[in-house]
Amino acid sequence: MYVAVKGGREAIENAAKAFRHQQVRNGSDPLHLEQIRDQLSLAVDRVMGEGGMYDPDYGALALKQCAGDVLEASFMLRAFCTTQPRLGYSLPTSTSEMRVIRRISAAFKDIPGGQVLGPTSDYLLRLLNFELMKEEDPEYQQTLGRLLEELPEADPLPVSFPKVVDLLREEGLLAMPETDGVAPPLVDITRESLSFPAPRSAALQAMARAETGGLLALAYSSMRGYGMIHPTVGELRVGYLPVHVVNPYTGEKECIGEAKVTEAEIISETRDDSGDLPRFSLGYGLCLGHNETKAISMAVLDRSTQAEEPQAPSEDQEFVLLHTEGIESMGFCNHFKLPHYVTFQSALDRLRTSREKLQS
Repeated sequence: MYVAVKGGREAIENAAKAFRHQQVRNGSDPLHLEQIRDQLSLAVDRVMGEGGMYDPDYGALALKQCAGDVLEASFMLRAFCTTQPRLGYSLPTSTSEMRVIRRISAAFKDIPGGQVLGPTSDYLLRLLNFELMKEEDPEYQQTLGRLLEELPEADPLPVSFPKVVDLLREEGLLAMPETDGVAPPLVDITRESLSFPAPRSAALQAMARAETGGLLALAYSSMRGYGMIHPTVGELRVGYLPVHVVNPYTGEKECIGEAKVTEAEIISETRDDSGDLPRFSLGYGLCLGHNETKAISMAVLDRSTQAEEPQAPSEDQEFVLLHTEGIESMGFCNHFKLPHYVTFQSALDRLRTSREKLQS
């Protein structure tokens, strides 16, 4: 039980003014939302993914308001989302409909449709580019023009690509989920509290909103041997997924837009003591925006938490889902900054009393 602190309103208001002053005191030009949205797009994508709301403009606004604190911005975006009315639900969409801008496979060199490297810095040296320190608007426009001239003309990408993991399914090398003919339950964790064991739909939704670093830490522990999963990326996709809804007036299916997403399907060997032929197993990850580290980590943990008898933290579903929720964990961590005068005085009194008894 925590007691609300009264008073100190003026000090709190001044603290907020000081925070704002810290952002503008050196007289630099104000950041426009378009600059943050376009030039810090990966940070905005992370805010949208962890905030659980797809809106690049609001993601950029939250990032600006929080001075670049990604967790705080995600918190703000999720809080805003809870104030908005829910008008309806989109229809399920297959990622085979994705308008792909990047698609790679680490499992096969030659894949149907070909490898599409797309926009990425993966293959560059991690060296600071000091030219960016003095980037001015005229030079910026020249750089843009030069890049457009240097990029070769490419054939347009296909409308859709086949799934790489389907090659393994067709050969019977991929384990299929066991079902009793009944569709698994679909749980919306924004409407129902998470309970354990959680159905896969709830687990995937929780990880899609989870904090990237938390997912990475637990997935990395499994990769290093504190778990059973050492993955191979069957396919990694980045692209725009259409959003379909049912028109309430006509009853027809309509596309109202698209959202950028990252999808990862990882392949892992699986232990099978049933005597059946050995097969690979699949882990799946999909998150809003361009965030490949998160999607891969999510896929690893999706596969890890399917273990029947967890032997490591990364295999324990409750441990994974509760400790990768960044906004909840940040809130709990930061609440220790609030006054705990009464509880600490109680601990202090107990300690002093114990010392007196031992010394007497």
